[in-house]
Amino acid sequence: MRAQVKTLPRPSAPDPESEQDPHPRRRSARASAVPTAVVAERGFGPHLLYDGYGCPESLLSDLDGLYSLLDQLPDRIGMTKIMPPYVFRHGAEGRPGGGLSGFVLIAESHISVHSFPGLGFVNADVFSCERFDPRVVVEALAEAFHPARAEWKLLDRGREFPKNIGHSRAAVLHDRLAIARDLGLGASS
Repeated sequence: MRAQVKTLPRPSAPDPESEQDPHPRRRSARASAVPTAVVAERGFGPHLLYDGYGCPESLLSDLDGLYSLLDQLPDRIGMTKIMPPYVFRHGAEGRPGGGLSGFVLIAESHISVHSFPGLGFVNADVFSCERFDPRVVVEALAEAFHPARAEWKLLDRGREFPKNIGHSRAAVLHDRLAIARDLGLGASS
């Protein structure tokens, strides 16, 4: 069973129903287009995975820029930074595998970003036990790295450890019954 997600309208969209995507947990968009946000409904917390392609090498190599992004992003999404960001250069400069890796620990979990200037590629992940607006993260990453194209997914982590035990119990029972039926165990609800 797919996790329940709530689709939020784009700020300028007059009709949120017209913005719904048949696959709301996977989005792909040109960097200038900010995807419709989805919010995890059942699990322990949302986990945003982001890939940006065709980014300028200069932005992917900017250690101070990455530090600034990681320093400001927790406040922008309503999270609590509990340490300063750590940003490191890795690999040989100018080689495809070289780049930057940055991490900031937040009370709610973490934010990490890895850039690969030789490939024009950046990936990021934001995990939190509290809800956040993924549009804000996608916009911040687009501002920082100017990707020609970006993809993102929002996972609903920890479905068996939810904020609302009733929703989780129903989802887990449904999944287990479906598996039992698929295995021919004759389970019924």
